[in-house]
Amino acid sequence: MKTKIPKIKVKIKGKFIPQYQSEQAAGCDLCAFIDKDVVIRPQEYYTIPTGIRVEIPDGYEAQVRPRSGLATNYGIGILNTPGTIDADYRGEIKVILFNFGKKPFRIKNRDRIAQLVFNKIERASFKLVENLERTKRQNGGFGHTGK
Repeated sequence: MKTKIPKIKVKIKGKFIPQYQSEQAAGCDLCAFIDKDVVIRPQEYYTIPTGIRVEIPDGYEAQVRPRSGLATNYGIGILNTPGTIDADYRGEIKVILFNFGKKPFRIKNRDRIAQLVFNKIERASFKLVENLERTKRQNGGFGHTGK
C-alpha cells in the first residue's frame, strides 16, 4: 500500500521546472542552466546556475542534495551538502559541484546535476545552563563506538 506524499505549494520563476522522476521520489531534479559546457577537473569545483528562483512557504526549507548516479558513476558531489535554501531567499538556486573523481567531468545545459528536497523546519529556543544532563556516552566523539 503506497502512502500519498503531502504536497506544498512552491512558486517558481525560471526556464526549467524541477521534475520528480518517480512517484515516491523525495527529491526533484535540478538542471544546469548554462550557455556553454562546463568541465570540472578532478579535485576542483564549479558553481552551476540552475536558472530558477523559488518562493518557499514559511516554515519550510529546501535542501540541495547530490544525485547518487553522479556520485557513484563519476565521483561528482556537492561541496556544501546539503545546501540549505531558506524560505526568505529569492535569488537564483546554484549548485556547487565538486569533482571527487579521477577524470574531468563535462556538464551540458539541461543536465540533471542535483536534487531538491523540501522539509518542514523547527527553530530552537536556547536556554543557557551551567551543566548538561549526564549520559552514558558523555564526551565520546568520532569513532568512539568502534568501526
